[in-house]
Amino acid sequence: MSLARLVVTAVRIEGRTKAEVSRDYGVSPRWVYELCRRFDVEGEAGLEPRSRRPRRSPQRISEATQDEIVELRKLLTDQGLDAGAHTITYHLTKRHGTAPSVATIWRLLTRRGFVTPQPQKRPRSSFVRFEADQPNERWQADVTHWRLEDGTEVEILNVIDDHSRFMVASDVRAITKSADVVESFHRAAAAHGLPASMLTDNGAVFTAVPRGGRCAIELETAALGIGYVHSSPYHPQTCGKVERFHQTLKRWLTKQEPAATLDELQLKLDRFGAYYNEVRPHRAIGRRTPAEAFAARPKATPRLPGFVVPAHFRVRKDKVDITGTVTLRHNSRLHHIGLGRRLIGTRVLVLVADLDVRVLSEDGELIRRLTLDPTRDYQPHGRS
Repeated sequence: MSLARLVVTAVRIEGRTKAEVSRDYGVSPRWVYELCRRFDVEGEAGLEPRSRRPRRSPQRISEATQDEIVELRKLLTDQGLDAGAHTITYHLTKRHGTAPSVATIWRLLTRRGFVTPQPQKRPRSSFVRFEADQPNERWQADVTHWRLEDGTEVEILNVIDDHSRFMVASDVRAITKSADVVESFHRAAAAHGLPASMLTDNGAVFTAVPRGGRCAIELETAALGIGYVHSSPYHPQTCGKVERFHQTLKRWLTKQEPAATLDELQLKLDRFGAYYNEVRPHRAIGRRTPAEAFAARPKATPRLPGFVVPAHFRVRKDKVDITGTVTLRHNSRLHHIGLGRRLIGTRVLVLVADLDVRVLSEDGELIRRLTLDPTRDYQPHGRS
């Protein structure tokens, strides 16, 4: 028997006073009087539990606002973008200058069935994370895999700034080789400045320590005075920011039409990068966009003793011609650099720093280094 029925039975059948029943059962006298009134009017039905919901709620958000929140949730989810309560608050504020609280939006989404609470998950406050203090203080780089429309597997090299989460590079290739990492690095540096350090895992394109040497990007960063750090083996959490970016990118790509070619996929990556950097608010940086966080502080620069950054730097891909040479234009004059007939047809990467020229193989091996002589069309080999 429920407590309400016990209370009413004690008053109406046993004949005890309401004050006595209130004291003996540990309930308020007001509740005893209300139960007896409801029983007298409605009978047994009056003892059923009643909703405590208020008759009106002046602070309740309007139906139109609720519908807008649900519409935003569906739109962002369908596009493969972050659709959490914080992000919806950000977009509503952009539209109207104000928005309901994050807790209100979260409760609405939960009530509508869009959110399943996960109390078993470890709270974010328990994590201890490293974050660089300045933009360009550290870049994180990693390679992930994706498939084209016909099932062909390709590789995407992603590079993000540790401080701002700014995506500095996202390049797709059939296979990412050592020279490709150097090419992407220099293109990103030309657009956003050189970083003070790099952080990567121990993939073959990022380190040659297991092979008893250093790979192309390790040599390049050392020459530029840039610190280089590798994560512990089998510990992807060290590169957690770029790993998390992989997930965000892939969730978005899953919602798009499959790309048929590398060029088509690269266009999608560029489109996502523009949205991610300039439009999407990021929780880890106070709901600012990565572009806002990247521009908010002075940028770090290389600090280790190393190569002085030249005024003019170029990166270009080429293929050794049938005479065993590659060509390079300097001050509108074409120069020929001999590499040897044994390399005919080999694809190479040419790094030009003012007059300093380096030619690398696709695997990052240095084929030739020379100082360009602007007075000569055919550069001498320097061999006796």
